[in-house]
Amino acid sequence: MSGILEGKRVLITGVLMESSIAFHAAKLAQEQGAEIILTAFPRPTLTERIAKKLPKPTKVIELDVTNDEHLARLADVVGEELGGLDGVVHSIGFAPQDALGGNFLNTPFESVATAMHVSAYSLKSLTMACMPLMQNGGSVVGLTFDAQYAWPQYDWMGPAKAALEATSRYMARDLGKQNIRCNLVSAGPIGSMAAKSIPGFSDLAAVWDSRSPLEWNLKDPEPAGRGIVALLSDWFPKTTGEIIHVDGGLHAIGA
Repeated sequence: MSGILEGKRVLITGVLMESSIAFHAAKLAQEQGAEIILTAFPRPTLTERIAKKLPKPTKVIELDVTNDEHLARLADVVGEELGGLDGVVHSIGFAPQDALGGNFLNTPFESVATAMHVSAYSLKSLTMACMPLMQNGGSVVGLTFDAQYAWPQYDWMGPAKAALEATSRYMARDLGKQNIRCNLVSAGPIGSMAAKSIPGFSDLAAVWDSRSPLEWNLKDPEPAGRGIVALLSDWFPKTTGEIIHVDGGLHAIGA
């Protein structure tokens, strides 16, 4: 029986560690029949080492989503490798340390601008860089962390994720004519490299211990990876502008 991504070609960003959601999305995508290519920044060699743990060999290319030259050459590099694209996974987020950890009221605009550029605007810039390869439509899937709420320690990454969620909706509006869907997976906290960069991450994660209807495991990124793969597939052919929660159901529960 063929997988749900049989014949699909997918670009995946953000594979930094074996514990990252992007790694599990890449692993599951390959298992479900997709050809994939990975992007990495600022240390492609790190991603190359992690990629060796995937079921099949895959190419890793350097991509700084804030670098116009990198974006301009992306379609050519990916096209040579895969010929085209059917899916893009945006698993990119960054905020300087002074934009996190309880420093919300004192963060300078320069740091806020960096968080917004890398974490939100890049969804648009990455997708547009890949557009020449998506002639037959496709699926763009990003990762968010529920921006309805002000989370402990999360500070300016919260508004950055809110901007990401709005960006995804506007992209869904404007890319529908090209049969390109744009959706987000809102995942619960995972003990990844991104999480380790957030001061006081344990305070944020502890919310799931008391409020999540389904038991949540910080060490298990696979459920979120499955959500990404499902959205990349043809099983959501008319779903766009959506946020799929893979968070144990916490988003539905009050205090």
